[in-house]
Amino acid sequence: MSFKDKINVEKLPKHIAIIMDGNGRWAEKHGYDRVFGHYQGVESVREITEAAAEIGIKYLTLYTFSAENWNRPKTEVDALMTLFVETIEKEIVTLNKNNISLNAIGDIKSMPEVNYNKLKEAIDRTSHNKRMTLTLALSYSSRNEIVEAVREIIKTNKHNSANEITEEVFSSYLNTANLPDPELLIRTSGELRISNFLLWQIAYAELYFTEKLWPEFKKEEFYKAIVDFQERERRFGLTSEQIKR
Repeated sequence: MSFKDKINVEKLPKHIAIIMDGNGRWAEKHGYDRVFGHYQGVESVREITEAAAEIGIKYLTLYTFSAENWNRPKTEVDALMTLFVETIEKEIVTLNKNNISLNAIGDIKSMPEVNYNKLKEAIDRTSHNKRMTLTLALSYSSRNEIVEAVREIIKTNKHNSANEITEEVFSSYLNTANLPDPELLIRTSGELRISNFLLWQIAYAELYFTEKLWPEFKKEEFYKAIVDFQERERRFGLTSEQIKR
C-alpha cells in the first residue's frame, strides 16, 4: 500500500515547509559535478509541488537559497542563478495549469537583476491562482528577517507602547505575514538542524528528518512524511488528557 493511501485528507497540514538539502552530495555520490545535482534537485521540486497540490496542501514553502549560500564558490552560485532563470521561465505554464501561485520571501532584491525580474514576472503571472501557494525562500535568513521586522516596527512608530507589540503584531512585520505558520517542517539529507530557516514561524511545527538526499526525495517520501505527521499527537503545551477531552 502506498503511503498516499494512508493519508487522512481531513487532517492535512495546511502549510508544509521543506529544507531541500543534499543536491551537491547526491552529485558527488554518483560521480557528477555538484551543479548537476542542483539540476536533478529541480525534478524533485516539480514532483513534490505537484504532489502537494494534488492531495490538497494549501501552502508549500521551499528553502531554495539561503543568505549564507552566497558564500559558496562563485561557479556554483552563478550556475544556480542560471538554473533559477531557466526553471522559472519553464515552470510558469505548469504553475498556471495546476492553479498554483508563486510567492517569494527573503532579500530577493539582492539577487542579480535578471533573476529578480524573472521572479517578479512569474509571481505576477501566477497571482490569480488559488489552489496552492508555492513560496520560494531566496537569499533568505530568518535572523535577518527578525531584525528587519524590529527595525520596521521602530521605524513606523505606529505603536504607542511596548505592550502593543504582541506576537500577532510582530508576525505581521515578517516576510510571511500573509502565510499561516508551517505545521510540518521537512529536512532532507540526514542533517539535524534548522539552518536559519523560519525560526519564528516553526515554533510549533512538527519536525521530520530523512536520510534521503533532495534529488532522491520523491512523492512517496513526501507522503510518508505526512503520514508520520498525522500519527503524532500535537499538544501545544497541553497534556494528552486535555487534548482528548
